[in-house]
Amino acid sequence: MKKYLITLIPVVLLGWQSGPDQEKRTFSLADSSSKEDIKPIASQYKAEELTTRILSNYHYRKTKLDDSLSAIMFNNFIDGIDHGRLYYLASDISDFEKYKFSFDDYLIKKELDVPFDMYNVFRKRYKERSEYIQALLKEEKPFDFSADESINTDREKAPWAKSSDELNDTWRKYLKSEALDLKLSGKADSSITSTLRDRYKNRDRALARIRTEQVFQMFMNSYAEALDPHTSYLAPTAADRFKQDMSQSLEGIGALLQEEDNYIKIKEVIPGGPAFKGKQLRKEDKITGVAQGDEGKIVDIVGWFVDDAVKLIKGPKGTVVRLQIISADALPGTPPKEYRLVREKIKIEEQRAKKEIVSINSGKKDYKIGVIDIPLFYRDFEGAQQREKEFSSTTRDVQKLITELQTENVDGIVIDLRNNGGGSLTEAISLTGLFINRGPVVQVKESQGEIDVQSDNDPMIAYNGPMAVMVNRFSASASEIFAAAIQDYKRGIIVGEQTYGKGTVQTLINLNQYDPKYPEPLGEAKLTVAKFYRINGSSTQLKGVMPDLELPTAFKTNEYGEGSQASALPWDQIASSRYEVTSNVNDKIVSQLKDKYGQRLKSDEELKTLVKTLDEFKKARENKIVSLQETKRKVEREEAEKKRAAMKQLGEEGDEDEEELDGKAAEAPKEVKKKKDIYLKETGRMLVDLIQISKEPSLAGTKKK
Repeated sequence: MKKYLITLIPVVLLGWQSGPDQEKRTFSLADSSSKEDIKPIASQYKAEELTTRILSNYHYRKTKLDDSLSAIMFNNFIDGIDHGRLYYLASDISDFEKYKFSFDDYLIKKELDVPFDMYNVFRKRYKERSEYIQALLKEEKPFDFSADESINTDREKAPWAKSSDELNDTWRKYLKSEALDLKLSGKADSSITSTLRDRYKNRDRALARIRTEQVFQMFMNSYAEALDPHTSYLAPTAADRFKQDMSQSLEGIGALLQEEDNYIKIKEVIPGGPAFKGKQLRKEDKITGVAQGDEGKIVDIVGWFVDDAVKLIKGPKGTVVRLQIISADALPGTPPKEYRLVREKIKIEEQRAKKEIVSINSGKKDYKIGVIDIPLFYRDFEGAQQREKEFSSTTRDVQKLITELQTENVDGIVIDLRNNGGGSLTEAISLTGLFINRGPVVQVKESQGEIDVQSDNDPMIAYNGPMAVMVNRFSASASEIFAAAIQDYKRGIIVGEQTYGKGTVQTLINLNQYDPKYPEPLGEAKLTVAKFYRINGSSTQLKGVMPDLELPTAFKTNEYGEGSQASALPWDQIASSRYEVTSNVNDKIVSQLKDKYGQRLKSDEELKTLVKTLDEFKKARENKIVSLQETKRKVEREEAEKKRAAMKQLGEEGDEDEEELDGKAAEAPKEVKKKKDIYLKETGRMLVDLIQISKEPSLAGTKKK
């Protein structure tokens, strides 16, 4: 069986490297030249040549280097530099337009001067804004919080400013908004201005540290990301970082971090770490401040590099770190929340599958539903190769849990894959085999068109009773393969949200292997080389897995997941494999399950409250305008807090009670109470419905494909 890299979202960290300048080339922006300009180095021309050759020849999407691609690269590059449209002027963008259809030519001809010159114009504009910011913050009273004005926090499609005065006014409002947040959090006026001065001085230092390697990486990624979201160029320092075991280097809290829009953002929460166990941090959350111990002062880290932030977050096992977090689903104007975490090493046992039993009452009878929670698809490949008897394996663990649940006489089993970002393809296939006789599980189509059907060949079935699989928007890769196979075999019902839609396979290539004698490191290219397909021929790419029964969600389908990425590879189909469906589920059964669920949505108060709260929350998130008047901002905050409290009261996905601190000393909670998990409860009800409906012989039947 072939091995594939199917992790959900890789983390790429920026580094820097210096080197001798190459002879100046012909393309430049005349008004941007200065002694402080960043310029390309000799090795980058070689890296540009090799990366272009590899991506154009071996990427799954055969994309021609032409003006159409150039326009996408051009926009990607500008967006990567100034995503919030807070530095470049409209006149700068107008000047750049003449290069819009030349980016493909730069790749072919190994030219780099124009992209570097464009970045140097940004540095010039950044310096202008920095001077304005520091001058404003030196004023005795820089902000009037009684004035009735507002700001749009969504700048992605904002028009480019026509003048420096227009940009200055935009920045004045941004600074005023940040100052108002600090004021409403209880900071004194003098402390507010000093905090903001330090924050923006940190940003200045961060910009000063950017060197040629980061600029070159941004340019090459404007090409790579035009092909698909999971393809990238890693400059030498970034490639070294990528190879490191991030779970060890960030073992303090158990999270993967990345810089984005001046924030440190959580890209992954590692199963087994403090953040995972406490359910306090989530993917896409932003960290704005870090404090040591229960008494330490919060250090503002907005604008920091990720490696500097890590130095604060890491620490000895058993010590306390406090983080200020802006939640991924926070409403505009919502203040950051403070969370207390005790640092520790990632515990392998916390990553492993676990079970519990929930009781569902229906028709004056209590049903015992076994729940198996799988945080990721793990496998100790080294232990397996050495044929160790007890090597770590998702399938082995789940098989044991099934046996235990059966001895406890459960009526049905739920496999919980919510927030499971993937892992071992081998385990996804073998886990499927615990619930089917034998047969294909997934198809892999490579860039040259070759299709590899991967199957479970073990006829042993560990469990053949009623089952449901829970998924959400962050169930991806291996999770989608397992859920899709269970659905296609009609082995069980899929409940929850549309999954992530990550149906592609990546590989990593060291550029130096194409020129072994080259004296300098050239970096690596990570590119998509294959796609996953369900056994029915449908790709899991983009569309993911649609549940048989959809639960209410706080997210729109285009907010997160593969569909939110402009360059995502398309959904398509190939020929179906031959497989035999079971008689456990059919369209008639699913239709009846939907009817029963629909009735509960109308009558069950808990579900009605859930739907109403989520609808209100989604509507509130659509409003990106926040007031800069103190009295109005207070009201906005109070409303946002009410909506947030309502969401937490619903016990979304079984989170445990959070300990929110006010910056003062706090003791670790002596007892943590498990919140209700409405989603799990309703899935249990659906499974009980399946058990009851399936007893009617008229609904049974087996079909062959």
